[in-house]
Amino acid sequence: MEKRLLCVRHGDGPMDDRITTWCAVNNVRLDARRPWKGDTLGDVTDDLARVVVYGGNYNADDADLHPFLNEEYRMIDAAMKANVPLLGLCQGALMIAHHMGAWAGAPEPGKHEFGWYEISPTDAGRGTFPETLHFAQAHFHTFDLPDGATHLARSALFENQAFAVGDTVVGLQFHPEQTIAGFQRWQDRAEGWGRYKEPGVQPREKSTALMLEHDAAQGAWMTGFLNSFFGRAT
Repeated sequence: MEKRLLCVRHGDGPMDDRITTWCAVNNVRLDARRPWKGDTLGDVTDDLARVVVYGGNYNADDADLHPFLNEEYRMIDAAMKANVPLLGLCQGALMIAHHMGAWAGAPEPGKHEFGWYEISPTDAGRGTFPETLHFAQAHFHTFDLPDGATHLARSALFENQAFAVGDTVVGLQFHPEQTIAGFQRWQDRAEGWGRYKEPGVQPREKSTALMLEHDAAQGAWMTGFLNSFFGRAT
């Protein structure tokens, strides 16, 4: 039976990220769905081998305002109960933490990370992050660690950058799936939104220089992580 990766997306941008590439290289069927446009996510069936909940502009606790988030929480719950490998990216990580009963939202004061920031492993995270690396970031919300989660990484501005729950759930605050082309689109959008005035946001020139310096290492880490975390389900 052909196994599939269900990716839950919160936008309509080009699908040129590193998870899409990993699926193509490994002959994994990519099942992209957008609940915000009315897509349902189905059930955990025998062909469902992996789930990714991508980042987006929706708050983890806004299911009353955006009812489609309830469909995503239903899948998060079902995947966790069935031990289907589940990866949450940025908003996805916040949603997993929120689903598990942890706080998720905007910290005080309103700090931001938009650019490329240094991520350092915790002692427990050195198997996942063998060294300090720079990763793409685009967020101002954060989360508390859920009960039973293992803290894997931190940054100077946000203590909780990565966590794991057992062997089948990982939440990442940052965006290792992003490519140079994708991040440049984010830079253009941030410029239009006036995001560069927010506290903690790197000037565009700095984020571009760091991106060109660190993108290859981010890509290498992401490929290794996906081979390890999702490769077991192949």
